[in-house]
Amino acid sequence: MSTTKDKILKKIKQALVTKVPVPFLTNANNAELFQPSIKELEIEFAEHFTGLQGKFSFCANNHELAAQLLQLIAARKWEKIFCKEVVICDLLKENGFDQSFSTDIASCDVSITGCEYLVARTGSMILSSAALSGRTTSVYAPIHICLAKTNQLVYSIDQALLGMTEKYGTNMPSMISLATGPSRTADIEKTLVVGVHGPKEVFCFLTDD
Repeated sequence: MSTTKDKILKKIKQALVTKVPVPFLTNANNAELFQPSIKELEIEFAEHFTGLQGKFSFCANNHELAAQLLQLIAARKWEKIFCKEVVICDLLKENGFDQSFSTDIASCDVSITGCEYLVARTGSMILSSAALSGRTTSVYAPIHICLAKTNQLVYSIDQALLGMTEKYGTNMPSMISLATGPSRTADIEKTLVVGVHGPKEVFCFLTDD
């Protein structure tokens, strides 16, 4: 009597010997899967992002961005602000941001990062390990602030991935993630819990470029 394992291996060998025609076309259909947006991408993203408990702010320029960040930090009384991205730190300081940055993410109150893209249809931020912030900055801190420009807005996820492919070519980042609002789960008795596997609050500051 052959075992179940032997039967499975026998079927695999037969399948490798006898080729079966592919039941679908090899060429992918490039037709749009979703209806195009009838709103401006900024509005579309803001509506979906805030609908998922994200906090959105639009800034006319970099000076206004720095001013709004300072107001938020003062209102929340944050003392330890973590940011690894030198370009962001320099940009904020050049526009009147006078707060110092912490070098210890483990004890920080809030982290600031950039992003690859913003997806308007889902209100998601595309993050990758290619950024200086790495894998942990956006998920380790209790509060995450993402800074983005309007030229990083796309409508759908496939457009964001296409942009990533054009940007990085064969050197794609080892990690690409979609952050859609604060970390949340409803696995336990269908009760929504926020901040289980990531930040409890997520802010997105979008600056007109």
